[in-house]
Amino acid sequence: MSTEEEFGETSQPPPVRVPSPTRVRSRSDPFLIVCRCFSLVTAITALLCVAVNVLSAVLCFYHAKDIFGGIFRCYAVVIALFVAVAETEWSFITKFWKVLEYWVGRGMLQIFVAVMTRAYPQVERQDLILLQEISSYLLLGCGLIYIICGVLCIQCLKQRREKKEVSREQAAKDLEELERRREELEALLLEENV
Repeated sequence: MSTEEEFGETSQPPPVRVPSPTRVRSRSDPFLIVCRCFSLVTAITALLCVAVNVLSAVLCFYHAKDIFGGIFRCYAVVIALFVAVAETEWSFITKFWKVLEYWVGRGMLQIFVAVMTRAYPQVERQDLILLQEISSYLLLGCGLIYIICGVLCIQCLKQRREKKEVSREQAAKDLEELERRREELEALLLEENV
C-alpha cells in the first residue's frame, strides 16, 4: 500500500484558489475637478456673453439707428462662441490656434470679449444693461484668473496631474483585464481537472 492511499490522497492535487485582488477604485483628483468646474463656469459665462450680444445686435439692427453697433455685436458673438468652444480644449481648436493652448492667451481673449460685451454700444433697456454688466464682469474675472494661473504655471501642474490620472486609469483597466483573463484561465483549469 502506498503512502498516498494511506492518507486518502489522489494522484491530482486540488486546484489552488488564489484570492482575487481588490479592485482599484479610481478617485478623481480634486484639483482636476476644480479645474473642470472652472472651465465649465467660463464656458457658461461666455455663452451668456453670446446671448447678451445677440440681443444687443438684434436691438441695434431692429431700430436701424446703430448699424455699426450691430456689426460690432456680431463680431462679439463670434469671438464669444470661440471662447466657449476653446474651453472644451478640443484638439482641433488648439491645433490651429496655439495661443489658446496657454492659459495666458486664453485669459486675454476672455478679457477682450468681456470688454467688447461691456463697452460699446449702450442700449436703453435696463435689464439688458444689467445682463451685459453681469456677463462681462464674470468673464473678466475668469480671464484674470486664467492669466494669473498661467503666470504662476498652474497649467503645468494641471497637465502633469492629467497625465498621472490617465496612466492610473490605464493601469486600472489593464489590471481588470488581467484579472478577467486569470478567471478565464482558472475556469479552464477547473474544467481540465474534472
